[in-house]
Amino acid sequence: MSALTPQSDMPTPTTDKITQAAMETIYLCKFRVSMDGEWLCLRELDDISLTPDPEPTHEDPNYLMANERMNLMNMAKLSIKGLIESALNLGRTLDSDYAPLQQFFVVMEHCLKHGLKAKKTFLGQNKSFWGPLELVEKLVPEAAEITASVKDLPGLKTPVGRGRAWLRLALMQKKLSEYMKALINRKDLLSEFYEPNALMMEEEGAIIAGLLVGLNVIDANFCMKGEDLDSQVGVIDFSMYLKDGNSTKGSEGDGQITAILDQKNYVEELNRHLSATVNNLQAKVDALEKSNTKLTEELAVANNRIITLQEEMERVKEESSYLLESNRKVGVTKDRTADGHALTEARKQLKEETQLRLDVEKELEAQIGMRQEMELAMKMLEKDVCEKQDALVALRQQLDDLRALKHELSFKLQSSDMGVKQKSELNSRLEEKTNQMAATIKQLEQSEKDLVKQAKTLNSAANKLIQKHH
Repeated sequence: MSALTPQSDMPTPTTDKITQAAMETIYLCKFRVSMDGEWLCLRELDDISLTPDPEPTHEDPNYLMANERMNLMNMAKLSIKGLIESALNLGRTLDSDYAPLQQFFVVMEHCLKHGLKAKKTFLGQNKSFWGPLELVEKLVPEAAEITASVKDLPGLKTPVGRGRAWLRLALMQKKLSEYMKALINRKDLLSEFYEPNALMMEEEGAIIAGLLVGLNVIDANFCMKGEDLDSQVGVIDFSMYLKDGNSTKGSEGDGQITAILDQKNYVEELNRHLSATVNNLQAKVDALEKSNTKLTEELAVANNRIITLQEEMERVKEESSYLLESNRKVGVTKDRTADGHALTEARKQLKEETQLRLDVEKELEAQIGMRQEMELAMKMLEKDVCEKQDALVALRQQLDDLRALKHELSFKLQSSDMGVKQKSELNSRLEEKTNQMAATIKQLEQSEKDLVKQAKTLNSAANKLIQKHH
């Protein structure tokens, strides 16, 4: 959404609603994302509470911001690691259609948007990460070429599109990590764009900048002339980072069962979270449709008012002409005194009519300005509705994928339970055999002692017989 010059310091309620709907972004904000090895795991969920009395500390804005930073950092780790491994296995130059690369840019966009300060525009408030990225050319002269190339691209119309293009060009140059480090080291400049507890202002930003060094081993080539970067929907695809049973090999046992249970719990919690998100988006779409209907009605009323004012202005013109003609006729038939008096009255009335005409023209201009503003607001509203609908479709697709994965994990869990039962039965049998063998060993030891005693007795008897013989 491009920034427009404000014409009024007091935004209308309609523009406030449009701005609120257009500026809201889906973040990993109120649930805890952590890593189990190289996979995504859900450890805690705050925005969909499973207990009737949640802890009060979870409502603290600082706690929520810290949780968001940790979530985004873990997602960045998974995205960068997965991108490097898949790119090395692929063994060729990456393009814009490569799914792990697309997800990496989505995660980076969320990281750069975290904690952005709202910027006042004609339609209310706007948030864009293009402003901080423009600072890089002042810190690193080599980045001036990228910034100039982005500004010269003909298809980019919004700051969001220019920011996305900048990230792609920096990755192609293999200097994305260097630029991000230079930007993060200047907290005094970033404070103009970010809140104090934003990701770019805290330690997590420096960690992500360090992880970006590994992307220098990747070769990427993008053609952005025909790519629509302005209207892309930045939704993180969690299914790319979920644990798959065929991707890891290990010994069967309690550890594997625990991992499967963790994944099952994660899918269930994420399913609830996505369901709540879908419901919220549906409610927002309904609200936007109502606002659109209201704006259409207001536009129709304004058009009728403009037509009425135009008719009234034409009527005033006709009355002015009629008065002038009447003044001329009166001057011919009456003497100078009567003519002067009538002329004074006519001039007075003409002055009043002229002032009324000016007032009508001013009101007409105001109505035309309001009409243009409402048309612009409706266009922005329609664009935002389309983006929200695309995000809703993507989230529904993810929800279907997660449901399928949940069924698969449930089947694996049942198989694992059957294996555990078989192992338990086998363990019981082995314990019984061990007890039997222990009893047999004791019997053998007792028999051995008896044989030793018998041998000693026979030996004594033999010695006595030998003595008697001698």
